[in-house]
Amino acid sequence: MGEEATCDLSCAGRPGPLLRREPAPQAVPVCAFPPRGYEAARNTGPYSSSGLATAGFRSARYSPDEWHQNNHARFSEASAHCDGSERARRASRQLAAEAEARARRTQADATKQLGERLQDLHFWKAELQREIEELTGETALLLAQKLRLEKALDALDLPYSIAMDNLQCRERRRPPDLVRDGAEIQLLKEAELIRNVQELLKRTLMQAVNQIQLNRDQKQTCEMDWSDKIEAYNIDETCGHYNNQSTVIQSYPHSSKLEDSASHPDSWAKFSHDNIHRAERERTASASLRSLIDSVLHDTAEDVHMQFDAVNQALALRCEEVEDAKHKLEHNLHMTLTEIGSQENTISSLKQAIKDKETPLKVAQTRLYQRSQRPNVELCKDEAQLSLVHEVEELTQSIGALKQKLLEAEQALRSLEDTRMSLEKEIDTKSHSLFIDRQQCLAHRSRYPDILKLAGYR
Repeated sequence: MGEEATCDLSCAGRPGPLLRREPAPQAVPVCAFPPRGYEAARNTGPYSSSGLATAGFRSARYSPDEWHQNNHARFSEASAHCDGSERARRASRQLAAEAEARARRTQADATKQLGERLQDLHFWKAELQREIEELTGETALLLAQKLRLEKALDALDLPYSIAMDNLQCRERRRPPDLVRDGAEIQLLKEAELIRNVQELLKRTLMQAVNQIQLNRDQKQTCEMDWSDKIEAYNIDETCGHYNNQSTVIQSYPHSSKLEDSASHPDSWAKFSHDNIHRAERERTASASLRSLIDSVLHDTAEDVHMQFDAVNQALALRCEEVEDAKHKLEHNLHMTLTEIGSQENTISSLKQAIKDKETPLKVAQTRLYQRSQRPNVELCKDEAQLSLVHEVEELTQSIGALKQKLLEAEQALRSLEDTRMSLEKEIDTKSHSLFIDRQQCLAHRSRYPDILKLAGYR
């Protein structure tokens, strides 16, 4: 307002003395003063003055009422602020106490929930550990059965090679002993049985290998779950020991945000329950497979050993039959040799008899020849002539008969020689067959594994 007065005097064209400027009043809230009833520019209103010389002093002053109103407003404002501050302090103390109680209560509840969580973790951890131990033991038992299967398979190689060797040896029999007898039929059955048993054991072994892998996979799943439970248990146990006096606590503003991949308590329990259930299922399947393996090994070992006995009995019976036939052949050979000797003596006797008849025949023939030289009427058919003719005829017939008998005897001797050779060859064949069955087949079969080895125990 002083600047405005100076401006007014300058505009009037009347230079006057320099006026003392008053400091500008401090700003007063609008609500502290009553509204003015004049306009400073126009200097009008109920408080205006008509003197122009005091215009600057009048414009910068307030009335006493305004001064009292301002003080009253200050007092009221201070009292209101004090009351508000007191209410705020009481509310703050109450809020702080409630927050403290709530913090203690929620911390106690969280500690309690951590304790309950530790119990749940301990329960599932113990169940998983028990299942892991049982599954480990079951897998070890199944591995033992797998080893038995492998030993049984290895043990079957020798019986199969023995059976095939017996069949190949008996292929070297000579006719007519090269027959499809009972021993060969039993050997073929044995070879077929061993091949079938080997295929069965191989399939069972593959099942055991697959089941062992399933057991190990499920054991690994349970171990991973158990390991997670151990880690979570250690974390929750550490969290349970934290309190307000702990020195390692820090501020993690974003830790209260739940992860999208976080599980629900129901799904968390179901996860471990399903793992244990699958482990129990695999363990049950493993136990059933062990029982099946034991039954298969027992039955196959008995079947193979029974067939082994059947082959041995068939070979022994065949050897007895061949031995009996050989004895009979040797007896016939002895008879044939005896007959050959007798026949040779007979032939010698016949030859001697023929030789003995030749001289008398020559004598008679010479007589007849000499008497045929008689002259004229002396050439008479007298009794002597007739007797000589009869003698020649008789001797000729005798010699013819003896020669015929000699031919028959020589033919019989040749037949006996052929029979002897055939019998000797047959006896040699029987001896060869007996050598194959006894010295090769039965002797080789003495290396046959026993029933315990066939069952995979050794």
